[in-house]
Amino acid sequence: MSFIMHLYGEVEPHLSSLIACFSAITSEIFSFTACRQLSQMFFAIIFFHCSEYVLAVAIHGKNSVSLKSLLISKNYMLAMICSLVEYFVEIYFFPEMKEHWLISNTGLAMVVVGEIIRKLAIITAGRSFTHLIKRFHEEHHVLVTNGVYKYIRHPSYCGFFIWSVGTQIMLCNPLSTLAFAVVVWRFFQQRIPYEEFFLRQFFGSDYEEYARRTTSGVPFIK
Repeated sequence: MSFIMHLYGEVEPHLSSLIACFSAITSEIFSFTACRQLSQMFFAIIFFHCSEYVLAVAIHGKNSVSLKSLLISKNYMLAMICSLVEYFVEIYFFPEMKEHWLISNTGLAMVVVGEIIRKLAIITAGRSFTHLIKRFHEEHHVLVTNGVYKYIRHPSYCGFFIWSVGTQIMLCNPLSTLAFAVVVWRFFQQRIPYEEFFLRQFFGSDYEEYARRTTSGVPFIK
């Protein structure tokens, strides 16, 4: 019995410190700020991916659509996990960083605007929109130049760029905001020229003229 009491006396200070640390962490994680920002983040992610899949099924039919239309990859999951790690670390050590509601609400507005632009692009393009780049011309694939495409050649990319960066501004994540902006921009810097190579083959001079009077929709990419 005396041994147990002695052991408890040795462990008790460390246990108390651990409990205090855990309480501090949970109080920050379950604070109003964290609950609001994280709930907005998870709702934005769930709505984005589910609506991508639903629209793909509605436009192309269930038999022509796979789970790839959810647009969830290993790299994407890793990026989102890293952004959450940054959020939890910062809200514990620097909770005041997450209290900039003007910045957070700006990010929320970007998420909404980006979502609207992307979904308008998908609906307007109809069967001409696919999640994979078409390397062979199909009969139903036409050059869409109306609606949002009248001003932007790649409105779906524009929408995703705004949406993805907006999710991190919404969380007041400075590191992830910069990382998402750079990584997504680099992805589209490579993808857009590759896609337009085939579009020029499919539509020839019509696409050349269309490209001259519109913007790509992604900053600093012609």
